[in-house]
Amino acid sequence: MPNRNNYSWNNIIGEFSRSKYPEKSIDLFLQMRNTVIDPDVYTFPLVLRGCASSGRIFRGMSVHGLCVKLGFEKNLFVASALVFLYVTTGRIFEARKVFDGMSQRDAVLWTAMLAGYAQHGESLLSLEVYRKMVGEGVELDGVVIVSLLLVCSQLRLLRHGKSVHGWIVRRCLGLKLNMGNALVDMYVKCSALGSGHTVFNRMQQRDVISWSTLILGYGLNGNVSVALELFEWMCADRIKPNDVTFLGVLSACAHAGMVDRARAFFDMMKDYGMVAELKHYACMVDCLGKAGLIEEAEMFIDEMPVEPDGAVLGALMGGCRVHGNIEVAERVAKKLLMLEPGRGGYYVLLANIYADAGRYTDAEKVRDFMKQRNVSKLPGCS
Repeated sequence: MPNRNNYSWNNIIGEFSRSKYPEKSIDLFLQMRNTVIDPDVYTFPLVLRGCASSGRIFRGMSVHGLCVKLGFEKNLFVASALVFLYVTTGRIFEARKVFDGMSQRDAVLWTAMLAGYAQHGESLLSLEVYRKMVGEGVELDGVVIVSLLLVCSQLRLLRHGKSVHGWIVRRCLGLKLNMGNALVDMYVKCSALGSGHTVFNRMQQRDVISWSTLILGYGLNGNVSVALELFEWMCADRIKPNDVTFLGVLSACAHAGMVDRARAFFDMMKDYGMVAELKHYACMVDCLGKAGLIEEAEMFIDEMPVEPDGAVLGALMGGCRVHGNIEVAERVAKKLLMLEPGRGGYYVLLANIYADAGRYTDAEKVRDFMKQRNVSKLPGCS
């Protein structure tokens, strides 16, 4: 193309920034810089999107510097793209610096900052941004609402979550997929499973996230029959389960001591091309331990293709306490204390296992050892 201008460069850079090959947009931008054509206010958001999508944070920071040099950093389009870049790459502090440096902010910029905080678990800061948005009369949209529901989930703010739900109903926004999923997640995290199930039933479209969120909620809360029934309905709907789905049904089986069903689900993961993660192994060990199959659970851990973490070994320790298996508990405790020597809860659990078996001298030795090592027990441990 002999006669290139800003429009043609921006068009091709934009196409690649939205494609599967966003890094190509950066290469094109660098080619553009070697011509007589300077990037304009529309070029920078496109290449910054490419940097964000490809994870090229240092290239993005270099582009940010060029924005400042050319006087574009205060443009709303550019500022929103910069916030998106920093949020996407986990640099929340830099995102907030850009945000605070803007004397004027539009809904896109506010939403990018609020959503960024929510996605990175900065719930209180997200609420702070939301309150300022409302105070300045910024119009709320679906992205803001989904982010708010995420914050309510993280902080277990059921009352606030219900208020957001009411706002959705009053605005007649309907239960689109992302919003419906966010509502189900909020209710599940706030232990309001009935409300979450009601929202789920009213959703016109459901995906694996919708199903898995509800299944996990019922599984973790011990509603075994509902969790397993939902799994069957999900498969009947030809929705392919994911790692969260299996975590839900394995948790349900662990609650009920359904060892055979747990084994079947664990093996089923391979049929779907999934590799079990540590959280799935922990559920299996928990299930075996609760069923009294302590030695089998220990053997299961020994045969794991990855090193067990505290959750896996802790699940076996819990089973040892329930069934009074001191021999295995002592072996597992050694591994746990090598893995996390400063974790007081493990010492307390071992001491309690000794005490339950009437071995008070051994229990006292463990507690004395904790004092010598200046290890404190966690609140709630007994």
